[in-house]
Amino acid sequence: MRELRYLAIADELRRRIAAGDYRPGRLLPSESQLAAEQSASRVTIRKGLAQLKRDGVIDSRQGFGWYVATAPLRQSLRELTTIERQIRAVGREPSRKLLRFAFVPTPARLTNLLEATSVLEITRVDRVDEQPFATATVWVRGDLAKGLSRRVLEQRPLSEQLGVNLGGATQVISAVGASARDAELLQVPTGAPLVRCERTTVDTRGRAVLRSEALYNPLITEFVAELPPSVQDTDPVGLRLVPAPA
Repeated sequence: MRELRYLAIADELRRRIAAGDYRPGRLLPSESQLAAEQSASRVTIRKGLAQLKRDGVIDSRQGFGWYVATAPLRQSLRELTTIERQIRAVGREPSRKLLRFAFVPTPARLTNLLEATSVLEITRVDRVDEQPFATATVWVRGDLAKGLSRRVLEQRPLSEQLGVNLGGATQVISAVGASARDAELLQVPTGAPLVRCERTTVDTRGRAVLRSEALYNPLITEFVAELPPSVQDTDPVGLRLVPAPA
């Protein structure tokens, strides 16, 4: 019995995924690209992709297209910890690449927050199993960053090297569209929705020691908040709803 064309295309993509041509969390070529590659109609391509989705091999999301299904990296909001620790806890290997490491005048919008005239500005790409899942820019008070080195920061989390006791952090999570540069770094389409996390970390005296702004690929990353039982309909501890500006 002759195999249906869409099933043959699904099997070919399945083999390529298993061979590592398309890694977990990575986007597949667009439907039009696959149609040209396979000499098939987009209707046939779409049926083959739908078959792989039913089989749990791939998935799709608005703003991205089709991608290889993967268990997302879960970042807990319960405690102040690093994403690297959480990645290693599930048996995967994190890494990072520093794009910028420079002492600069404190950006005007952060002067009052950090109470410093100069900061160490660090921009990096975070990876899991050599695949980028986030970009981040961090501003550290200059007086706390004097002993930091680029080489060590590529190996160890910043929070382990500040020489201060951290007291907590406030994190604001929102969504933005990927700029052309973000898209290139994270290997997603320009304009694709990204999760934006702005975090202010303080010491035990409540003084801000650093500010970070990170962008996460939501195909690979998810944020999890573990909440205590609500008491008398009060807001959950640790979460606060902040309306977005009009």
